[in-house]
Amino acid sequence: MTGTDVTRTEPTRTPPDASPAPAVVTTENRKLPLPALLALATAVFVTSLTETLPAGLLPAMSRDLGVGASATGQTVTVYAIGTALTAIPLTAATAGWRRKRLLMTAMAGFGLANTVTALSTNLPLTMVARFVAGVAAGLAWALLAGYARRLAPAHLQGRAIAIAMAGIPVALSLGVPAGTFLGKAVNWQIAFLSMTVLTVALLGWIAATVPDQPGQRQGARPPMLRALRVPGVSPVLFVTLVFVLAHTVLYTFVATFLDGVGMGHSTDLVLLVFGTASLASIWIVGALINGHLRALTVAAALLVAVAAAVLALLSDSSALVYAAVTLWGLGWGGAPTLLQTAAGDAGGESADGAQAMLVTLWNVAMAGGGIAGGILLDLVGSRSFPWTVLLLLVPVLAVVVAARAHGFPARRTARTS
Repeated sequence: MTGTDVTRTEPTRTPPDASPAPAVVTTENRKLPLPALLALATAVFVTSLTETLPAGLLPAMSRDLGVGASATGQTVTVYAIGTALTAIPLTAATAGWRRKRLLMTAMAGFGLANTVTALSTNLPLTMVARFVAGVAAGLAWALLAGYARRLAPAHLQGRAIAIAMAGIPVALSLGVPAGTFLGKAVNWQIAFLSMTVLTVALLGWIAATVPDQPGQRQGARPPMLRALRVPGVSPVLFVTLVFVLAHTVLYTFVATFLDGVGMGHSTDLVLLVFGTASLASIWIVGALINGHLRALTVAAALLVAVAAAVLALLSDSSALVYAAVTLWGLGWGGAPTLLQTAAGDAGGESADGAQAMLVTLWNVAMAGGGIAGGILLDLVGSRSFPWTVLLLLVPVLAVVVAARAHGFPARRTARTS
């Protein structure tokens, strides 16, 4: 095991001509390597913000690139496509790489992609840069949760993943509004160049504080798709696909939904409430996940379902909309930690393969949520979004409840990876 704060027992004394007895390393008293985990959380922040930043900058980007907002909006779609297409094959191809080298390569990809996006003057080049960013995200997402697990002692692995995944709600609640403000105050190019500067600083932070970990030996690498045959992996992947799809249908078009209920002027505040509740959810999940993964996953789905029901039936009340969004954030904020932990636990020796498939399905669900939401909006209007969320969460809850033995077990056994 690598990391900091490792407690060692003194080696026994041996005669001069004898080999010294090896030191016994214990991990139960190891503390979390916070500088390293916060570096991983910042990497998660960069990946999440790079994906969603165009959403707040579409009008200015469209104007400078000389295309319509709908075309510029595809910069988000092509990012998700890059991740979905490459996460599994690239994870398999780089399974033998040292983890630190792989992480730094992925983050350098983000720096390059954001720089090209900022300097591009035409849509095709921008799309290529966004696709490259998506490829880098496929590498990073398949790596980060497992890396966080391996830096922590077994009894603190869930908390380590929660710290690393905190970058997601921070990006959504603070990063996107800050990037949008910067884009309006200066220009959208500066917002993307700021991401490059952050990435360069992060590379130095990773180099200085994140312990390295080995990749898998050639003979020890199970085929990537073998993870599907491991009990518990398929239920986790199904829940990931449908839960993320449900969330994305509503989140992608939340501004449109709020406008339909007379709260369009409050979109920023609503998203801030959602992000704040998500941060609270990350903290709660991090504190409880080691002993209560199954209960927390059920609670997450139920909270989002209750929120959707309130939005479907009682959205005429602004106070109840804010209450529903709070429940939504509490349910959703910890979901990435829960699902990635469940995939890692279920996957065992095939955990990297399970994580790569989770990343792929996550991005398929995000792309599908945007498409499905657009179709629903055209056919039946924005009021259909919360009802769709409710419908999708029924099989999510059914599978979590059914996967009691494998996938979402009643008693979690942490793996040391």
